[in-house]
Amino acid sequence: MVNEVAISLLEKEMTSGQELHGTVTIAYTGRWDSVVINSQIENSSDVFSYSLLNGKKIKHPFARLSIFKDELKGKTVVEFVASTNHQPQMRDFSNVKFRVSLIQEHKEIFSDVAFIKIVATRAPNDS
Repeated sequence: MVNEVAISLLEKEMTSGQELHGTVTIAYTGRWDSVVINSQIENSSDVFSYSLLNGKKIKHPFARLSIFKDELKGKTVVEFVASTNHQPQMRDFSNVKFRVSLIQEHKEIFSDVAFIKIVATRAPNDS
């Protein structure tokens, strides 16, 4: 079965400040209005900021990025770059969920998720 919308992340782990590269692929040929990319860092209110969308620089410092179908001009692949300054506090890493949704008339019709870890960075003299 074909995923109508899929998200993939190049990195499986990252550190604070590192760029994360992601791709959304839309296979759905029916009607839809927008595609939404959400990020959620566990046990945190920190967010990812999006800096690149299909090769074009953007500044979107929010956890949710919504893209209207018309903005894609017929493209079915969305490439993005995002980063966060989140530092894991409770253990050596934080889990992150990225979720992509296709929206039609204010309703989610298809979605997919991908996961990464943000690994804590340590000072050189930490053991």
